[in-house]
Amino acid sequence: MDSGVTVVTNPVVTVRLTSTISSFEVEKRFNRGMTIAELKGKLEMIVGVPGPSIDLELFSVSDKFLQKMDDNEALLGSFPVDDQCRIHVIDRSGGQMGEFTDVSKVEKFELTDEAYDKRADSLRSFKKMHRVGRFNEEEMAKKGAEQAAQQEEEKAAVEAITIGSRCKVQVPGQPTKLGTVMYVGTTDFKPGYWVGVKYDEPLGKHNGTVQGKQYFECANKYGAFVKPLNVTVGDFPEEDHGLDDLDEM
Repeated sequence: MDSGVTVVTNPVVTVRLTSTISSFEVEKRFNRGMTIAELKGKLEMIVGVPGPSIDLELFSVSDKFLQKMDDNEALLGSFPVDDQCRIHVIDRSGGQMGEFTDVSKVEKFELTDEAYDKRADSLRSFKKMHRVGRFNEEEMAKKGAEQAAQQEEEKAAVEAITIGSRCKVQVPGQPTKLGTVMYVGTTDFKPGYWVGVKYDEPLGKHNGTVQGKQYFECANKYGAFVKPLNVTVGDFPEEDHGLDDLDEM
């Protein structure tokens, strides 16, 4: 009876690939039955180096150098290649590390605005043809008129608001807040007219300073800027929440 041991080897091996022209490591599967010349032909498509300019070195799973793979007629399986071994590709054509990944060396295509405006296959040309956005004169005129009307309305509202007045702030989607007007006018952080308010409670966003510029003073989280149309000036006394009654207990 034959008591010998039969060793079955997987015909496909998974290896790690590195190269002298890239810092990346990739995993690939190869048939052990291919020759080293055939392997180099496949590596040419992976690393971008011509097959005849490739030298190969084999490293173990723990990255210990094993041997050079310099016999083009030898089969890949004739070398001690196990799964997760590393095959290092050396480029003898003169390629440098990062040559194919450093985009700063790539000549960039530049087009002047005048030349771009003349192209018929551009996004700008499409917008012009279909009168989209700023190329729709009627729509732009309508938006301009609406913005002008809103600015006039805000200006009129601002003229009726004075610093020191008590006010009620009603911003859509937010609870009604009471406070005191601390600032009225334009700002550096956004165009248009704004009203600076010191709320009675810490429901604001800042202390009167926005982007490093102080418009008014108040405790932190008590200050906010709102549009004039959201502010109503009137007799809105501070709410005491029944605190005075506690002094009599």
